[in-house]
Amino acid sequence: MAGGVTEVNSVGGLLSNALGAFELCFNGRPTAAACAPGRVNLIGEHTDYNEGFVFPMALPMVTVVAGRKSPDGVCRVLTTAEQDETKVEFSLPTADNPLKPGKPSWANYVKGVVANFKGDLVPFEAIITSSVPIGGGVSSSASLEVAVYTFLEQLTNTTTELKEKALACQKAEHDFPGMPCGIMDQFISTMGKDGNALLIDCRSMESKLVPLSDPNVVILVINSNVKHELTGSEYPTRRRQCYEAADALGKKSLREATLEELEANKDKLEPEIYKRAHHVIGEIQRTQEAATALQAGDYTKFGKLMLQSHVSLRDDYEVSCSELDELVDAAMEVDGVYGSRMTGGGFGGCTVTLLKKEAVSKVVEHVKAKYSGTPTFYVAQASDGAKPLDLKL
Repeated sequence: MAGGVTEVNSVGGLLSNALGAFELCFNGRPTAAACAPGRVNLIGEHTDYNEGFVFPMALPMVTVVAGRKSPDGVCRVLTTAEQDETKVEFSLPTADNPLKPGKPSWANYVKGVVANFKGDLVPFEAIITSSVPIGGGVSSSASLEVAVYTFLEQLTNTTTELKEKALACQKAEHDFPGMPCGIMDQFISTMGKDGNALLIDCRSMESKLVPLSDPNVVILVINSNVKHELTGSEYPTRRRQCYEAADALGKKSLREATLEELEANKDKLEPEIYKRAHHVIGEIQRTQEAATALQAGDYTKFGKLMLQSHVSLRDDYEVSCSELDELVDAAMEVDGVYGSRMTGGGFGGCTVTLLKKEAVSKVVEHVKAKYSGTPTFYVAQASDGAKPLDLKL
């Protein structure tokens, strides 16, 4: 692979690391293991909580959870993916003693899944390893939630319908970390398929696989390695502004609004509210067009829609930042690049670029030369969703 591109640790490598760490910490071997991927959203940003369309693919980067039943009724979880407070202990929730969020923050994702698991719980000991960059905008949180849920299915011999599983993991993130996320991240981590992107209708919760397997075209994920610390209010504020806009337009959600209706009611909206709605309504339309273009193999059209998405996120939704803009601008200067955009919630994290495979080296070198920070590059193929792992090594 091109120089400068980071090699992703394989699932087998992560599982081997997990087994070694489990042996050290718990003096034994796991009896169950599972993995779930992070994701990159190709197009359709900040549309999921507006009942719109999103178009993610699962990444080869995964979170692995391995463990066994606990001998004494206490749940113990160790992570190798964090620097501080790497181990937690808690009891299973009861009616009189429900689980509560707390510190360390990563454990809230685990507790949230335990609290929303659909099967009969048993106390467990588990180890978490991951190749999903934390804070990179590629959904390390959903990867963790879905991996924990799939591990618990294995441990308890439970099977949950995929949509129900994704919704349980979404509720876990709402209830414990307190992030009012849409359905995209948990859906793609649960339902991803190798060689396909997944068009998700966030209103009907139906999804459609769209092939993304042309060997001459690749997805390049570039991590800006910056994450601007905000008050935490930016995401809820954008969400509220969207609901305010829908209400002013007399719509249940912005999914039901057209750009013509928005223009006709522009004087009813604060300028900032108008801009937020302009992004969302346009992005929902762009996402549907992009799925049609990819189905037809029209990478030029798809790339143009990606760039339009970035401009809208930068100017109308105002969730980009100078570093993401630099990465997109630099990528677009290289021949063989179809399109590039910020991906994820914004204010840092990653960009996603669609390009010819032969152009990867040029893009990496050009971005390194132009970008003010230190980027990390990943060439990503559309990968499978969550799955159990075989421990018969």
